[in-house]
Amino acid sequence: MIAVSNADPSPVPFETTIHVRDTCLCLHVQRAARALARRFDAILKPAGLTNGQFSLLMSLNRPQPAPMASVANLLAMDRTTLTAALKPLERRGLLRNEANPNDRRSRLLSLTAEGHAALQAALPLWTQAHEELEKMVESAADLRSGLMAISR
Repeated sequence: MIAVSNADPSPVPFETTIHVRDTCLCLHVQRAARALARRFDAILKPAGLTNGQFSLLMSLNRPQPAPMASVANLLAMDRTTLTAALKPLERRGLLRNEANPNDRRSRLLSLTAEGHAALQAALPLWTQAHEELEKMVESAADLRSGLMAISR
């Protein structure tokens, strides 16, 4: 751990900045995530979805309605963020957000027929782009495995 002292306000050496820039996993994952998000937003635009909306709808593509907590966990979102992300999709009629009949305090989420149609329209776009992206990465399986290990 780096000790922080207010007694010596000298700047961090620029060489340290370069080292962090070139080696920081967090920075590189954030940059890659933003670049991927922009790429998939553009790819999915003809289907009327953003990459986040596609992931959210795909997380609801289940045989049974999904509890909000499990969707939030899968997408690594807090409930407030998930609730905000659901609203535009709900307004478009792509999903249902209903009280759980077994526990009125919890919510169950499910795709509507329109939501299934949106996924059907987006899936070929995603599939082609994803195949092209995997060719760009030397070991996509290792990358995926490493990212999954970090996100647990």
